Amino acid sequence: MKASDACPCASGRTYAQCCRLLHAAAEPAATAEALMRSRYSAYVLKLSDYLLASWHASTRPDSLDLAEDDGTKWLGLEIKRCQQQDESHATVEFVARYRLAGRGHRLHEKSRFVREDARWFYVDGDMNPGSTTEEKSNP
Repeated sequence: MKASDACPCASGRTYAQCCRLLHAAAEPAATAEALMRSRYSAYVLKLSDYLLASWHASTRPDSLDLAEDDGTKWLGLEIKRCQQQDESHATVEFVARYRLAGRGHRLHEKSRFVREDARWFYVDGDMNPGSTTEEKSNP
């Protein structure tokens, strides 16, 4: 991805002005929403090291293999709601759309984030009912 390309997280900014700063560790995510957006972009760009580094140690998997192309094509991210419970806890509800094997899917999740040592981390999330239902494919 070129720095001048639109950021995959749908912020309206270029990748260089948005998630690249977080992916390159030039600055930490200022909010849980910013971390959520950067993690979506990391999935699009298959940046497994960034995803693991931004995952809280209490729930982080040992490894994450995104190198193999499974045919997933990420189509977009929509942030539904962000809630800050206190200065160290927040939730972000989002819908990520993707295509796999020619079929459209939606991943609808309410993610939990925690802030430790001035850094936000993804903890876990709850899938909403019907979150992985297929959508009608658009030719």
